[in-house]
Amino acid sequence: MNVFKRTLALPVLALGVSAPGQAAPSDPAVLNTQIVMTESTITTNDGVRLYYKDWGPRDGQVVTFSHGWPLNSDSWESQMIFLASQGYRVVAHDRRGHGRSSQPWHGNDMNHYADDLDTVIKALDLKDVTLVGFSTGGGEVARYIGRHGTSRVKKAVLVSAVPPLMLKTPDNPGGLPLEVFDGLRKASLENRSQLYLDLASGPFFGFNRPGAKPSQGLIQSFWVQGMQAGHKNTYDSIAAFSATDFREDLKKFDVPTLVIHGDDDQVVPIDAAARASAQLIKDATLIVYPNAPHGLTDTHKDKLNQDLLDFLSR
Repeated sequence: MNVFKRTLALPVLALGVSAPGQAAPSDPAVLNTQIVMTESTITTNDGVRLYYKDWGPRDGQVVTFSHGWPLNSDSWESQMIFLASQGYRVVAHDRRGHGRSSQPWHGNDMNHYADDLDTVIKALDLKDVTLVGFSTGGGEVARYIGRHGTSRVKKAVLVSAVPPLMLKTPDNPGGLPLEVFDGLRKASLENRSQLYLDLASGPFFGFNRPGAKPSQGLIQSFWVQGMQAGHKNTYDSIAAFSATDFREDLKKFDVPTLVIHGDDDQVVPIDAAARASAQLIKDATLIVYPNAPHGLTDTHKDKLNQDLLDFLSR
């Protein structure tokens, strides 16, 4: 395969790396800069290299996929190969700090995640895009629309997604206690390899339920993807997906939106997530998968693929 390299002069977001002791910038500033691209990477203007996949016909209707924590774009391969075979152009990138993307010390937050998605969309000049986000990726999609609008967006899909707000607060009593996420941070520091095995062997795919038949393939795939990600990046991302408030972002959705969630999701409980999001997003369609776990992109992939295809073809 011949590797090409080009630079694009585009108005993109300034995502400068902060000096020690300074907060990372959160408000977008438009400036002219160069985005460096190869066949499989896009380097942002703050020097972060994002790995991406671009499958299917180039003239196909575009669908982008934003993955969950601590995974990478490989977690979407069942949906991507299915839709690409149906004539869609499917694009997914490894979030900064995850998979084959570089591992910056700073910028592991939802604003930067959303701005990186914007960089990918603009660098590839994608238009009329359907944004699909799973779990943390659902937060990325929500924050993208909140910060960048829908001028390039046709539709949106939130799958097992973290919005509106996972953390329990005085004005979000249905959220999960801070101790839950502190426990994840503690386990990550003590032995994140074991943490990922425990998550995949238990609640993520619902393998801890009576009668469940664990798939070693899915467990190992989750573990491999998790261990490819940076330690600091995945640690910081726990706060990003749990404590970011997406309620105002969801109110800015003005495109057809599909919300999909399992009612046996032990990681992101449906009542405080999908059902609450569907109430905040104007005219959203909610589809509940009975007895489905968090990781339904694998455990219920055939149903999800068909639901996505039906929604895209409307």
